[in-house]
Amino acid sequence: MELRRIQYFVAVAEEAHFGRAAERLQMAQPPLSQQIKALEAEMGVVLFRRTTRKVELTAAGQRFLERARAILAAVDDAVAEAGQVAAGTVGRIAIGFTGSATYDLLPALVRVLRADLPGIELDIHGEMLTPDQVTALTEGSLDLGLLRPPVRNAAVDVQVLRREPLIAVLPEHHPLATRDRVRLADLRDDPFITYPSNHRSVVYEAVIDACQRAGFAPANVHEVAETSTMVSFVAAGLGVALVPASVQHLRITGATYLPLAGTTREVELALATRAGETSPHVARVRARAEALIGGGRPLHPAR
Repeated sequence: MELRRIQYFVAVAEEAHFGRAAERLQMAQPPLSQQIKALEAEMGVVLFRRTTRKVELTAAGQRFLERARAILAAVDDAVAEAGQVAAGTVGRIAIGFTGSATYDLLPALVRVLRADLPGIELDIHGEMLTPDQVTALTEGSLDLGLLRPPVRNAAVDVQVLRREPLIAVLPEHHPLATRDRVRLADLRDDPFITYPSNHRSVVYEAVIDACQRAGFAPANVHEVAETSTMVSFVAAGLGVALVPASVQHLRITGATYLPLAGTTREVELALATRAGETSPHVARVRARAEALIGGGRPLHPAR
């Protein structure tokens, strides 16, 4: 059944007159009458009672009018939705956040996206290490990731958005916790709580590098995967930690954040998508994230 015949039928039914319906449809009356007869023949029912003075719907025509209007409305909705998808204003996107960005950027970005792009459904994943995000991006379970470079995978495009210094997290009763800032070398005898080693965490590598530059290697290291667990362990007095400055948005009783004295090690925060990503709604979300966090230079993946 042709959609245009349904449109012709609705016009005749609503106008109750072939001439007025033809004017509404901007066509001649004879072809309109032929199309309605063809529709009735296709359906095997009489839709209109025709007299010299008026056109009336039969019972079958009345019922078909209800369904025809619904069909046309559904088609209009489908066309509008397709346009929204093409424009990137509707869709679903899965976003991963590295642990240190979960407590700073996640709430702010989600608020912006809900306000600016209400038609996009958000699937949020916090506390994801960079290697896990890269795997999820290449496998398709993530569309966008906020992670810590470097990323050595040609299937992922990475854009550095900002750099932030490492800061210290101390138990509130630590002898140095009342200072305005702390020298990293003064923490050489403390146990360290860190992110996972073995190239699973970029921040772990930055922490070890910073300690080595300060003239020591942490002798007692306890590794945890989640930022909240790390800060909680520090608050419990199990050791000290170095974290990106954005982690201080995570407030846990018993933990104190202090800047490091002197030149400090910085880590990068980047936005990652699959290489060659063409989805309009991913592009829109990415643009909002870049505007919120701050533009940066392209970081090409190592080949």
